[in-house]
Amino acid sequence: MASPSIAIDRIFAAVPATTRGQPTQLSADSKGQRLAYASGKSIFVRSIDNPSDCKEYTGHTAPTTVARFAPNGFKVASGDASGMLHVWEPETIDKTRGEYGIISGRLNDIAWDGDSQRVIAVGDGREHFGRCITADSGNSVGEIIGHSKSVNAVAMKAQRPFRAATVGDDGNMVFYHGAPYKFNVKHSLHKNFVLGAAYSPDGSVLVTVGADKRIQLYDGKTGEPTKQIGDGEHTGSIFAISWSQDGKKFATASADQTVKLWDVGAGTVIQSWKFGDGVSVRDHQVGVVIPHGRTDGLIISVNLDGELTYLAEGKSDPIKIIQGHSKGVTALGAGSDSQSTTLWSGSFDGRVCHWDVKTGTATTVDGQQHTNKVAQFACNGGKTYSVGWDDTLRTIDESAKTFLGESTQLPAQPVDVSASDGVLYVATVSGVAVYSGDKLVKEHSLNYTPGAIAVSGSTVAIGADDKSVRVYKGDSSGNLQETKTISNPTGTISTLAFSRDGSHLAAGNSVGKIYVYKTDTWEVASDRWSAHTARVTCIAWDASGAYAASGSLDTNVFVWCLEKKNQGKRIKAANAHKDGVNGICWVEGGKIASGGGDNTVKIWNVQNLP
Repeated sequence: MASPSIAIDRIFAAVPATTRGQPTQLSADSKGQRLAYASGKSIFVRSIDNPSDCKEYTGHTAPTTVARFAPNGFKVASGDASGMLHVWEPETIDKTRGEYGIISGRLNDIAWDGDSQRVIAVGDGREHFGRCITADSGNSVGEIIGHSKSVNAVAMKAQRPFRAATVGDDGNMVFYHGAPYKFNVKHSLHKNFVLGAAYSPDGSVLVTVGADKRIQLYDGKTGEPTKQIGDGEHTGSIFAISWSQDGKKFATASADQTVKLWDVGAGTVIQSWKFGDGVSVRDHQVGVVIPHGRTDGLIISVNLDGELTYLAEGKSDPIKIIQGHSKGVTALGAGSDSQSTTLWSGSFDGRVCHWDVKTGTATTVDGQQHTNKVAQFACNGGKTYSVGWDDTLRTIDESAKTFLGESTQLPAQPVDVSASDGVLYVATVSGVAVYSGDKLVKEHSLNYTPGAIAVSGSTVAIGADDKSVRVYKGDSSGNLQETKTISNPTGTISTLAFSRDGSHLAAGNSVGKIYVYKTDTWEVASDRWSAHTARVTCIAWDASGAYAASGSLDTNVFVWCLEKKNQGKRIKAANAHKDGVNGICWVEGGKIASGGGDNTVKIWNVQNLP
């Protein structure tokens, strides 16, 4: 018999991480097939035409800030907030080819030369604001000088004679001759932060954009200013610029909520797209790329929420909008459909997304989102309920993917939520609140602090901070009558899960151990599920009740077997999520979904369980 295994099936990617007032870098490969960007501590490489086809590079240990494809498409250079530059190949994404310390601060941008050999990386240093190195050895091939403040962007001319330009918060554009790259001239035409710089594909024109809304053109070979275009067109900071492949057009992205496509020769706007109603900060357009190697006129922009909007020249409406999380996923719940083809995920910033498991597409739930960390989901009769650290309970209409009506104020900060037979139990730091729909039926204060709650029929289990599980009998009026206390000697209870038929309760604790109890006698059915090395955050039973999956702060996912002779057997997905696994569910046909600190949801294939 083949041995049991767990393997990644698909990654439902994070969206780009954004920072207000700063550009977000997007990079497309030279064939126009893939997009690379930074989110969390990972870099994501996604198919442009099939965004659910995604790879995740996890080599960085600090939050990532930028990724750029080399012109030949075989390598990516990525940077992080600690000033480290990594060079790697998207085909063999698990290996890092080079790791170089550039500056003692955040890297803001990276550029490759036309030979895919040299790299300039720039950012917020202390004395130095960037370095020019060879990608394969890290040897210096020039110096980045002439700036007195943080450098925001860099552009390199792809053809000989080699040239490069850097722009920064000091308002300067510094021009270099190479290689090796040496300071040549400095221009201070911008009145404020200069945020973007880009070379035309043939190297004849350099353009810079900035917070002063100015678009400045220069001679690509000499660095001399030629003309300014579009005065008064953008009414907010211009964050980013990207050239079309023929060098006749470029696109700009701005805080005025617009993306504009320009005719460079005429200096006029060909088309402008405006997002959001009235003044909408989330619709600031903070990054843009025109992928080369395509014939469909595609432009991809990113807003402050991290949403990727696909635009096409000549079409006024977006062709596609890609949504997802840009902060750690803190909760995951399966939809109430019997096939488990939908998932709900919530993140640290309060965003709730609906996922179609078959297509891998995310939809941000419409309506008033949570304003703080989403703690947990519970589904009950066609509706899904979410609780968050904004101390509210919200109701989601599953079919419409929208929040219904007003949010319900909770008596205290929620820890966990569980539902059964139309009754909803919310464990808070002060006790348990019982709801029928979104109406409060009863509040119970407890003489301990709950860490988790799970309900099956009329049985309510609560994990206490005194290393015990308290078992109650509940009724439709919201009354709770304590029937049993089970001590769990090794740690504080951090998560609880009943099997679907209610015959078993799994209790995960703060030191990584999981105990399983038979609910008819409350005897221990298994105490051998103890491979996690940190707090167990989530447990989910499969439909049969023979297997359970668990996730932990130790970054791993395990699948366990309840049958006595196989209890010691387990399968492991190591490093499933950087910064910990926070949610787990079984989905279509015996697969597992997990969500975690790397802002992603992942689907795992589980095979040959004993």
